[in-house]
Amino acid sequence: MKESFFAAVYDPFLWLGERRGMRARRADLLREARGRVLEIGAGTGLNVPHYTSEVSELILTEPVAPMYERLRGRAAGRTGVVVRQATGEELPVPDDSVDTVVSTLVLCTVPDVEAVLDEIARVLRPGGVFLFCEHVLAQDTKAARGQRRIAPHWAKFAGGCHTDRDTATALAGRFEIKRMQDERWRGMPSWVRPLITGVAVA
Repeated sequence: MKESFFAAVYDPFLWLGERRGMRARRADLLREARGRVLEIGAGTGLNVPHYTSEVSELILTEPVAPMYERLRGRAAGRTGVVVRQATGEELPVPDDSVDTVVSTLVLCTVPDVEAVLDEIARVLRPGGVFLFCEHVLAQDTKAARGQRRIAPHWAKFAGGCHTDRDTATALAGRFEIKRMQDERWRGMPSWVRPLITGVAVA
């Protein structure tokens, strides 16, 4: 699917899922963001309204040009917000320079999950936190089999999204998990419904 078309349909496609819980889930997670915050793969900026006054600076990164342009529009006029076109593998900030990193529905699409997790660990200050909400491979064997079956077709439709990534294991292998909850992404196709949300430290 062309990037410009995917960017145009992204918000409408997520509309029902947002109404059925994802919007509230974003708000709950982002209440924990503090200080200098970097969000990877910020997309069209659906998280932007949920950041609180506890955030002193917000750096939004997005690699895909049409999504980046929509993100810039949504962030326009907001004090303390910087928008950068950058990949998760090459974050545009120095080592140990941010208090919070945020990733929502991103790690399914990145080419190299391990490289992105290494970058997140690199930029976090000692004591900094990584807030995440990601759809993941189901624990149920039958559901996981279905996710693997549809994965190559879904990736072509959904901007490179992989339905069969075991992101929970990848996170646990790279970070100390402070909290991880299993949830369901209601209002969305079954193969992307299994979610994890939580907090990790490097």
